Amino acid sequence: MTVIEEMGKKAKAASRVLANAGEKKNIALKAIAKAIIDNTDKIIKANMIDLDNGEKNGLSAALLDRLRLDEGRIQGVADGVLEVAALADPIGTVISGHTRPNGMQITKVRVPLGVIGIIFESRPNVTVDAAVLCLKSGNAVILRGGKEAINSNKCLTEIMQDAIEKSGLDRNSVQLIEDTSRRSSVELMELTDYLDVLIPRGGKGLIKAVVENAKVPVIETGAGNCHVYVDDSADIDMAANIIYNAKTSRPSVCNAIETILVHEKIADKALPVIKARLDEKNVELRGCEKTAAILGDSVIPATESDWETEYGDYILAVKVVSSLEEATEHIAKYSTGHSECIVTENYRNAKLFTAAVDSAAVYVNASTRFTDGGVFGLGAEIGISTQKLHTRGPMGLNELTSVKFIIEGDGQIR
Repeated sequence: MTVIEEMGKKAKAASRVLANAGEKKNIALKAIAKAIIDNTDKIIKANMIDLDNGEKNGLSAALLDRLRLDEGRIQGVADGVLEVAALADPIGTVISGHTRPNGMQITKVRVPLGVIGIIFESRPNVTVDAAVLCLKSGNAVILRGGKEAINSNKCLTEIMQDAIEKSGLDRNSVQLIEDTSRRSSVELMELTDYLDVLIPRGGKGLIKAVVENAKVPVIETGAGNCHVYVDDSADIDMAANIIYNAKTSRPSVCNAIETILVHEKIADKALPVIKARLDEKNVELRGCEKTAAILGDSVIPATESDWETEYGDYILAVKVVSSLEEATEHIAKYSTGHSECIVTENYRNAKLFTAAVDSAAVYVNASTRFTDGGVFGLGAEIGISTQKLHTRGPMGLNELTSVKFIIEGDGQIR
């Protein structure tokens, strides 16, 4: 039996305990939050090793930002754990129930998925978010992070495992694969005897590799080629503020925008205002011919690949469109199904846009940066599902459950 198979076996055993752990799960979560704060210095030291290695290996500023943990972010991680502890436990919730003519009582209840695998890249906060959401929803989890964050992930996992064990639960409820080679990813994708579902969190390449190669069920998450469409009736200052926030507040995350589409009737007035805001963060613009004609030589000519690229950086593609219909067609062609926005003062156009755009989150006059489980009131999230089965959008506790039918009779036979 390989190391990962052994981890799967331990996770399966732990999942059976977690399925009926009740209040012990909250005790463990509170212990995890306290342990994270108590070990802040230890976490930062481990993270500094990853940051130093990242700089030596030429990681971009955006990727280093994803990787970085400081006191504020660690406090935020711990606060997120407590928020999850405060949420209602979904396990055992009665979804529906009825009595059949023969007297049998049939009840549909929420149950854990079982053992969840998470493959993710360079954001160590995901290590904790994923672990605590799985724990609260009664699932054991096997984590496989990227090499960029391995020291941070090992430190955080050890802290969580110790807190879980001290709370009376199996420390193998949360496990980390320390081998960051491709081989470990492939083996996890093929762990059909133990893994109930696999969730990739990261860039387009990682997600595509998991979806195409996994033998276990996959929930596709994360890739975010997100758009803002500025309608001809838009408030230009509002549009500029939304675009500035959606691109620059944290360009490395999946709910940051990568393309703006501007109606030709408003482009002459809107684009200079939008560019002035983006210049505050030195955002590079890659635009169509009409965009370049309005904004001049500061715009890099856009190529086909720019419309489909998730930059994760201070780069933004810009296209002038002739209609709402052209905007929605562009989004349909290039979007990853994550988050899209229309800025408009036209009620009819807002309704047409929200009906036509087939993404997990569709906004009217608000930044796409709000696509987040915590912001939506779901607590921390394990990812944003961009598919339609088994769930879509921010994945909170309920999305990490399945259902079971419980049938009570008094001797009925068929």
